[in-house]
Amino acid sequence: MHAEAQTHTASAGAASAASEASQGAQLIDGTAIGRLVRRDVAEAVERLKARGITPGLSVVLVGDDPASAVYVRSKGKACEEAGMRGETIRLPADTSEDALLAQVDRLNADPNVHGILVQMPLPRHMSADKVIRRILPEKDVDGFHPVNVGKLSIGERDGFVPCTPAGAIELLVRSGVDTRGKDAVIVGRSNIVGKPMAALLMQDAPGGNATVTVCHSRTTNLAGHIRRADIVVAAIGKPEMITGDMIKPGAVVVDVGINRVNDASVPKGYRIVGDVHFASAREVASLITPVPGGVGPMTIAMLMKNTVRAAAQIAGV
Repeated sequence: MHAEAQTHTASAGAASAASEASQGAQLIDGTAIGRLVRRDVAEAVERLKARGITPGLSVVLVGDDPASAVYVRSKGKACEEAGMRGETIRLPADTSEDALLAQVDRLNADPNVHGILVQMPLPRHMSADKVIRRILPEKDVDGFHPVNVGKLSIGERDGFVPCTPAGAIELLVRSGVDTRGKDAVIVGRSNIVGKPMAALLMQDAPGGNATVTVCHSRTTNLAGHIRRADIVVAAIGKPEMITGDMIKPGAVVVDVGINRVNDASVPKGYRIVGDVHFASAREVASLITPVPGGVGPMTIAMLMKNTVRAAAQIAGV
């Protein structure tokens, strides 16, 4: 199916979802949409390879944080599936900050490396800000360098956007959600999600042109702000904090949260939930992202997309 047909189908689904709210909100399937993005990435990789360019992503992992290790393995697998060159550099937790910066300098100078990602969190003796600033902006496919943050803020298109909010916007666009003129409320003001998500929703671009409110831990009457929102983006890091009675009927809910909560009734002894109480929110929303299977799969997909674009921009093609 062509992208145009997919968008048309998604739009039709979004339009009918509101009238079927009594049956529960339609799910925004991040796993399926992520596959579409990764398919597009693989096709772009083939076009670059035909010109003698193989996009390369280098990921640096310091220490042995289990969650980070799992995430890094997923990135390596995604590179392989897309036909890209993927490299994982593992350093011990007691690596000095200077040694890590030297590793970044080496990758900056390597013409075969188009994207550099230093996995967070770093050990306490290292400054994440210093490491991020050391990565060349044109290879900062995580979108955290101040130059890329500034480009997003002023609307320049050649910078890189953090992968999670970029993925959330991709979900809205591919699901046929018209954000123009809509009231969007973001719960959470982190540099990783909340702030870039606000900037993206304000852009004069697909997935933008919304009127944006950013709520946070000091916001008064949080529920009141959320209840007037046509689009709710939950990125506060508190399990199931936003409940169905806080959602405007027919609203679109994007749940960025990933929280582990104890549950003795399941074999693992815990469940993964979002920042939204899914069951109650689904009763009133028109569209909603599940957790897991919503925004999560989009993060790596957008990382691959950023890396391919970095390779093209560095090569000048």
